[in-house]
Amino acid sequence: MRRREFVSILGGAAASWPLAARAQQAPVALVGLLSGFQLDDRLLGAIRQGLKETGYIEVRNAAIKYRSADGRFDRLPAMAAELVADPAAVIIALAPLAATSAKSLTTAIPIVFALGPDPVELGLVSSLNHPGGNVTGVTFFINSLGAKRLELLHQVIPSAAVMGFLSNPRNPTTESQIKDIEVAARTLGVKLLFLDAGNEGDIGNSFANAVQQHANAMIIGADSFFLSRRDQVVGLAARHSLPTVYYLREFCERRLSVGRTRWMRSPGLTGAMQLSDRASGAAA
Repeated sequence: MRRREFVSILGGAAASWPLAARAQQAPVALVGLLSGFQLDDRLLGAIRQGLKETGYIEVRNAAIKYRSADGRFDRLPAMAAELVADPAAVIIALAPLAATSAKSLTTAIPIVFALGPDPVELGLVSSLNHPGGNVTGVTFFINSLGAKRLELLHQVIPSAAVMGFLSNPRNPTTESQIKDIEVAARTLGVKLLFLDAGNEGDIGNSFANAVQQHANAMIIGADSFFLSRRDQVVGLAARHSLPTVYYLREFCERRLSVGRTRWMRSPGLTGAMQLSDRASGAAA
């Protein structure tokens, strides 16, 4: 997610915080930050900048209490309960279970989410136009675009009969992502290899497994863990010469370090595609 998007999200949310909540914050507002994985410095910086632009500056009049589940999503409900008990003036939720857990615990504390799945399907809001209640935020629908990414990859490399799908078994949205991509694969006659990776070592093993099973390309599932390990993922795709499609453009930021690799951005999507020299018909 880019900095300006977070600034916009937090700015709009802060403007809607109830006056009573603001009064309770004085002199220091506690901002709860809840994520499924460790956030990088750039994302944390974007959050701080967004708060600053709404008048909330760390140390001066705001404090950020950051809690990360480090990939153990079952820890999120307890962490959400901790932030509600403090109580935080606002909770920023960066994982589906973080947002739903916080929502189940409070109707008073504003909750701001930034997620991949549909918030209506998750039960976070009643509608996209009129969220209602104490929950608002932004969604990129990246979890439901797996089929589109597969179709795009197939258009670029029509000879790819076998594709690997890398997903995190610890992510509660993985099952819905698999269902979405399976339908597209059957329609196109593509064989899918389902590869699990819940830690750093699993990523390397999954790529090796894909190569052993003669995968022609890879699709990276929507998961913040893979974003946090994007250097490793992009490097492995380049090393094994596997054309790979990603769910976010941020994966292509290290494109200059992966040798003879070409990139193209996914038209109309938030993702990017990494192409090896063996991929035909691709634009540089």
